[in-house]
Amino acid sequence: MTQLIESTARGLYCAAGGFHIDPWQPVERAVITHAHGDHARPGSAHYLCAAPGLAVLRARLGEGASIQAVPYGEPIDMNGTRISLHPAGHVLGSAQVRIESRGETWVVSGDYKLEPDPTCAPFEPLACETFITESTFGLPIYRWGAPASVAASIEAWWRANAEEKRASVLFAYAFGKAQRILAGLDASIGPILVHGAVDAMNAAYRESGVALPETKLAIELEKGFDVSRALVVAPPSAQGSPWLKRFGDYSDAFASGWMAVRGQRRRLAVDQGFVLSDHADWPGLNRAIEATGARRVLVTHGYTAPLVQWLAERGYEAAAMQTRFEGEPGAEA
Repeated sequence: MTQLIESTARGLYCAAGGFHIDPWQPVERAVITHAHGDHARPGSAHYLCAAPGLAVLRARLGEGASIQAVPYGEPIDMNGTRISLHPAGHVLGSAQVRIESRGETWVVSGDYKLEPDPTCAPFEPLACETFITESTFGLPIYRWGAPASVAASIEAWWRANAEEKRASVLFAYAFGKAQRILAGLDASIGPILVHGAVDAMNAAYRESGVALPETKLAIELEKGFDVSRALVVAPPSAQGSPWLKRFGDYSDAFASGWMAVRGQRRRLAVDQGFVLSDHADWPGLNRAIEATGARRVLVTHGYTAPLVQWLAERGYEAAAMQTRFEGEPGAEA
């Protein structure tokens, strides 16, 4: 098999098509799997993304960026190489990149998950010879519960705090995780307040047609507003900041896949930890890889070595592929 995609100093590069995928340095043509900051960086001359992710990518890169958005599944020719973008199920607009060239098909997954999410299109298995997969949670200890059960746990925590007249502060990544949580909550429990970073992403989601409950920007609350029954959704960067003082005596919690590891809640010094990730867990990684029918699997960012060994023992041609996709500060996983 040919090496259709290689890891270079600027990012994953397809020489046949003359484009990079999620480059970490400015390039001429960048194909973007999704708008998280470790995958979508400013400075490139031209960007290509899936149409559902245009609003959030524009929010990331600014009005001056040259962005072409295409519907999921619509093929594009780049220097005789056929590419198309397909749902990855990670966040709004997230995409896998399918590449056909020289009689071979490669798929670059970007970040993905298989669990249901009302705010984005579900993961689409794609047949290919070579599959490039993430491995953020590439260890058998990572196994997610049902999203509905997690939402019920968050609501129970919120209700209990509201009955005690304490605000509930939930730390969740501002893009993707926050909207996924908001979309599944019972908004009748109390008012929902958000940090500015969450509000900006909420606006992009609403512009894209995603239904979210009514939220208020916390810094714009009228004087005397009662926050005692409120749910406050904020990015992890707000933890310990003066911004939180406006909520008085509050209970706090963190939503992340890392909460599956005993001791993480204590390390983060929060009252509650909710196991909720926008990445595939161990069973999900295995199901996704198997569904491609790929003979060769290249593993990026995360627990690469354990997953490579596991796949090699099961007959795959497996190897690690070096990238800089290591996640943004704030535990977006």
